[in-house]
Amino acid sequence: MVRAVVDTNALVSALIGRGKPRKLVLELLEKHSVVLSPQMLAELADVLSREKFREIRSSQTDRFTASLVSKSKIVKVRSRFKAVAADPSDDLILNTAYSGKADYIVTGDKHMLALKEFKGIEIVKVAKMLETIGQ
Repeated sequence: MVRAVVDTNALVSALIGRGKPRKLVLELLEKHSVVLSPQMLAELADVLSREKFREIRSSQTDRFTASLVSKSKIVKVRSRFKAVAADPSDDLILNTAYSGKADYIVTGDKHMLALKEFKGIEIVKVAKMLETIGQ
């Protein structure tokens, strides 16, 4: 079983689209383990409340968030690594993955992808994660 942190950008894409991010999130939630933190859930709620996502019904975002909360491993972030100088907000994802003993971080963020790995946690794009889990 794979333990993966899915970055906010991929979670938003999973909610609003019908492509690979949605397929990945559904597969991870059903057959593997998604690792999230309360801070990541707060960031997701903040992003989804922005004007550009206004067309998404609140019932849709509520169901999506509730599903994430009920099916994910929610971890307390205990580490405080500072690894992404170009975008310190990315450190939350890295610290969530480390604290949650994740195997992978799934993201489209260029700063994190440039790291390739963090403390033994592989950092990959959605397509690579789908390939890894056999999809």
